[in-house]
Amino acid sequence: MIAIETQKTHYSGFVAVVGRPNVGKSTLVNSLIGEKIAIMSDRPQTTRNKIMCILNTDNAQIMFLDTPGIHKPQHKLGEYMVRSAESTLHEVDVILFVVDVNEKKGAGDDYIIEQLKKVKTPVILVANKIDKLADKEQLFPIISSYTKSFDFIAVVPTSALVDKDFASLVGEIVKHLPEGPQYFPEDMITDQPERVIAAEMIREKVLKLTRDEVPHSIAVEIEEMKTRNNDDLYIRATIYVERESQKGIVIGAKGSLLKLIGRQAREDIESLLGNKVYLDLWVKVKADWRNRENILRQFGYEG
Repeated sequence: MIAIETQKTHYSGFVAVVGRPNVGKSTLVNSLIGEKIAIMSDRPQTTRNKIMCILNTDNAQIMFLDTPGIHKPQHKLGEYMVRSAESTLHEVDVILFVVDVNEKKGAGDDYIIEQLKKVKTPVILVANKIDKLADKEQLFPIISSYTKSFDFIAVVPTSALVDKDFASLVGEIVKHLPEGPQYFPEDMITDQPERVIAAEMIREKVLKLTRDEVPHSIAVEIEEMKTRNNDDLYIRATIYVERESQKGIVIGAKGSLLKLIGRQAREDIESLLGNKVYLDLWVKVKADWRNRENILRQFGYEG
């Protein structure tokens, strides 16, 4: 008899990662794909754009969309961020609703659940940051407070920061993906251009190293990005703030903070791109840029 090799079924689809600001969405996406693509910070509203990250398994290709945290907007940038996140709910095959189990379910969670009820997309509840629970017995009533409000297809407790194995979560996702081919090359982990990733890594370091009055006023634009004769990568970037006082904070005494931002960002960019990087940073003021539509478009916030 001639043995006939049966081809394994392959699945592919898009997964939105939603939740309130600062619940660990970007950390989860980075941990799932094993690379740092989405920027991480303990500041709320860190993610501003939908960022697609790609995970390949032996039988599936999963495109994760890390979305801005859904919140009450205070300016035009915030309005864009919320529209971006909410529109994603209608465009995907599965939704991950990420919650922080160390915080009580609040009005922000209730608002997101009401948005989830408007779509027919299957939703998985990801109960994140379980490593920080002092008493693990608290987990069941916390999860129960969410499952009483919505019919989730699965509940997966996890710690995006600590866990190394996400097989149970990936398995639940694949159960609800359609059959499909591998749409993107196996070595492709994001749809974002290198200059966008570089700008985000610079912004992450500003978020990390500056005081409370600065982070939300920061935008980063890559003015020039080119390979030099020795194969080093030259990047000239401008960090925009809204006030002169913020410019002084970002630069620091005798340029000390800007140098630190540059050094830490350069290390991350070199690690991701595999090139030696020369990073040339500038700081400029664009007053009230978060409320100016023409500048929002210039920085890539549209829609």
